[in-house]
Amino acid sequence: MTFLSLGLKPFLIESLVKKGYLSPTSIQEKVIPLILEGHDLLAQAQTGSGKTAAFALPVLQKLQEEKNEEISSSIKALILTPTRELALQVTASFKTYNQCGPQDFTILSLIGGEDIEIQIKDLLKNPQIVVATLGRLLDLLERKALTLAHLKILVLDEADRLLDLGFALEFQNLLKELPSVRQNLLFSATLPEKMNNFIENFLNEPLKIVDNEETPTAELINQRVIEVNRMNRGPLLQHLIKSEKWEHVLVFVASCKAARNVAAKLNKHGIQAEAFHGELFQDERVKVLKDFKNKKINALVCTDLAARGLDIVDLPYVVNYDLPRSPADYIHRIGRTGRAGKAGMAISFIGHEDQSHFALIEKRAQIKLDRESVANFELTGEAPVIQKGLAPIKGKRPSKKDKARALQRK
Repeated sequence: MTFLSLGLKPFLIESLVKKGYLSPTSIQEKVIPLILEGHDLLAQAQTGSGKTAAFALPVLQKLQEEKNEEISSSIKALILTPTRELALQVTASFKTYNQCGPQDFTILSLIGGEDIEIQIKDLLKNPQIVVATLGRLLDLLERKALTLAHLKILVLDEADRLLDLGFALEFQNLLKELPSVRQNLLFSATLPEKMNNFIENFLNEPLKIVDNEETPTAELINQRVIEVNRMNRGPLLQHLIKSEKWEHVLVFVASCKAARNVAAKLNKHGIQAEAFHGELFQDERVKVLKDFKNKKINALVCTDLAARGLDIVDLPYVVNYDLPRSPADYIHRIGRTGRAGKAGMAISFIGHEDQSHFALIEKRAQIKLDRESVANFELTGEAPVIQKGLAPIKGKRPSKKDKARALQRK
């Protein structure tokens, strides 16, 4: 299968060749022709499967073919993402794929953390394609800074994550701003049941594509589980980076405070590291991520802010310093490595208190991994005994059940 056989125009194929992409991935083969035909789409694909190109390429082709001059300066395609970083990345992809296009579209990202007044001025340039986070988009709609009246295509990228962030009500408000006739494309790594009502409201008789041909991410990555006491995770991380000569590693921790602390300790021991989390200003986040991608930083210590959507080329190592709260997020985290057929390794640190949670992760991910230890960092001590809590102490005021029983006795 080739990109040409999928129905893509030569200008897109030229851009793909410059990018080094010679043949489509499985998800691209499945969805590009359907999007070009105008179908609403519900697509489930693993992280790292090439889904950004799967929707960006046909969207660009359809807009390039648009001949209606009356709406040529209006927003025709809107792509919503759960994070600022993913929005910036998707914006860059659209610009790259359109570099050889006959029309030089204005492609704009609208994200929180940046000056809204500057974004309002940017909207005066009449962008045809907008990539946005939902909160900032709604702010701009309330200010009447843009209109979506002529929107042709709506894309929801990482839709399950958008819902996890609790945006159901905001989506209802957005619906009021959209034209009733439009093409809707929903891409998601998972399709939980809670999405059913959401899908009914947004999609019109969608075709459902589940990309089973891609090998699950967990099977493409060399995974290690190292048992270690919690107090020794920092020294173990330093030891592994130095002894195994890791020059580029993404380290996941549970909180912004932990990100700062772990990064500071790595720097103290001669390892160039930066923290990446939600408490950084947007310009700081952009700079830190850029420095890491350009390998000016050895280690990026981050919260789950970076677990979805970030595309870091040739990232060889991911470390779960803290385990993710959700078993599903384990796949998203380790999916930052082992992308596009490249080798990758994911290492998880687990102590006594993590054993049952990691067993749940293994069950949900359908994997079973051997535990290992590193000399001088072996797990010691006994697993804590989990004691049942005391029975609740009944208050003086009657409970609802007590009141109901009293009424029945009358």
